Amino acid sequence: MTSRLGGSGLRLAYERRVVADDLTVAVPDRSFTVIIGPNACGKSTLLRALSRLLKPAAGAVLLDGEDIHRRPARAVARTLGLLPQSPTAPDGIGVAELVSRGRYPHQGLLRQWSRDDERIVAESMAATGVADLTDRLVDELSGGQRQRVWLAMALAQQTPLLLLDEPTTYLDIAHQIEVLDLCARLHEEQGRTLVAVLHDLNHAARYATHLIAMRGGQVVAAGEPGRIVTAELVEEVFGLPCRVIDDPETGTPLVVPAARTRARQHGGRA
Repeated sequence: MTSRLGGSGLRLAYERRVVADDLTVAVPDRSFTVIIGPNACGKSTLLRALSRLLKPAAGAVLLDGEDIHRRPARAVARTLGLLPQSPTAPDGIGVAELVSRGRYPHQGLLRQWSRDDERIVAESMAATGVADLTDRLVDELSGGQRQRVWLAMALAQQTPLLLLDEPTTYLDIAHQIEVLDLCARLHEEQGRTLVAVLHDLNHAARYATHLIAMRGGQVVAAGEPGRIVTAELVEEVFGLPCRVIDDPETGTPLVVPAARTRARQHGGRA
């Protein structure tokens, strides 16, 4: 396995609160990697570290073999894009202007806004279904619409590595599937490496080519969903008695929670 992005011996902390210690991960190149785990297990913290937003207290995040914090910010931004968990837009900014900001890492003294930039912004908005919102203010949009606009901005950045922290937040089930289908196409058709944090285990198992399961700031298992998603793993990571069967649509693992009577037999969990 080759990996452009990963971390070695990471201690991740917010001031004195240590979230993870001696954590080592590798993101396979050209994979759709999904990080799963219960609340407060360190999923989003790991993604923040991989995206250069959080500097490890120990260890290093490596991008192309180099400590990511030793590389210029603009160079990193041309290689790695991020959709954070709760992005905030400046007051009064329009949809088209926000999406256009995805092109900023590619601008410079010798390269100004071009027709290619215009085309990429338009294609990104079309791909996320927000082209009809071009003239709207971001403040006016619903939560789901805003989420798709932010995703369009991340796509417009056109980076080979794209990190997504809970990209289906605020979306109804139909739009969740649309966004995940889009992510799968980016991975399959454009060869991009995607890393996403998802809460829905069945979505993760259906779309991921590589899963990282976390609990208590540590990696419990990593690998292809069909190999690592078992009833034993789900109970170990989430404390959920279940059955794992084949998804009738895709053949990927499908987690079916145990009935309440069986769950009570496992210690009162419902």
